[in-house]
Amino acid sequence: MTMLDRRRLLAAAAVLATPGPLRARAAEAIDGANALVTGRLTIDMHSHGGGFLREESVVGPVVEEMRAGGLAVACLAIVADGPTHKVFPDRTIHPVRDPNPGELYTWSVGAFGRLHRLAQAQGARVISSNADLRAAPSRGPAVIIASEGADFLEGHLDRVDEARVKFGLRHLQLVHYRPNELGDIQTEAPVHDGLTEFGAQVVRECNRLGVVVDVAHATYDVVKGAAAATTRPLILSHTSLAGSPGPRSRQITADHARLVAQTGGVIGVWPPASIFPTVDALAAGMARLADVVGVDHVGLGSDQRGLTGPSVLPSYRAFPLLAQALLARGLSADDAGKMLGGNYARAFAANVG
Repeated sequence: MTMLDRRRLLAAAAVLATPGPLRARAAEAIDGANALVTGRLTIDMHSHGGGFLREESVVGPVVEEMRAGGLAVACLAIVADGPTHKVFPDRTIHPVRDPNPGELYTWSVGAFGRLHRLAQAQGARVISSNADLRAAPSRGPAVIIASEGADFLEGHLDRVDEARVKFGLRHLQLVHYRPNELGDIQTEAPVHDGLTEFGAQVVRECNRLGVVVDVAHATYDVVKGAAAATTRPLILSHTSLAGSPGPRSRQITADHARLVAQTGGVIGVWPPASIFPTVDALAAGMARLADVVGVDHVGLGSDQRGLTGPSVLPSYRAFPLLAQALLARGLSADDAGKMLGGNYARAFAANVG
């Protein structure tokens, strides 16, 4: 029996144990949570689910888990700077060397290939247009091809279109774990003091070609530059709100979040157990962010199989528990549905068409 099956049995038992006048209300709440993830456009804004980060990665059943948990779409991301950084004993990640010329392009071409093979082997559709995205709930689990880091560009603007045409790229995160040709990152000392001119060119090219721009891992100054350069909504796919993030923290301030929201964009809240020890705490974090930027600008970015520590959403089978937790916090079904996919779908449409 899976964790989700056990949770559903416990929920059913709780309904049966509820006093008569309240029983119908309790059953209605559970049904409402299930309805949010059944046949709806639910989206994970950032994932490595299934496992294809490295050549030796063991591929897991991502599509099976998406179907079991009611997740329609996952933005599956290659890691474009993968060969140049490592995880240290304290679970932080830092670059350890500069790439060789052409190395990260070659690496990323291989990673895109692994991602496509995963999708094909498991029967996931690859989304290339807004029409594809809207059809996902009725056609079965689908993926949006993403890149965590634009390092494969190596200063070549034409590679944005190459990746779009050859590999189906529709979601590009500008930076990851090394300050690259586009700008600075949150977890290292600044090198460029913000977005570079090449970074601004990439933002404009993504706008022109219909590729979502993701500013996760980018410093506040990089986000300011991207917000000034873009004519489309930005995405910040995986982070969380903090009152006073540390100097090298992946969390963001309210002002940082507002920069993204002011473009019409969406901030994805991620589920590290070190920040959110329970699914209920994750839902509270999403609601807290909505209080700052508005409910139209909050989503979920699970970073599945990309976190260095435990996650409170370790499997898509647990996805309905988040829907249940959002409703339990008093969110309407419409607002919870926006957070679970509707907001990203709107931003995707505004970018990709």
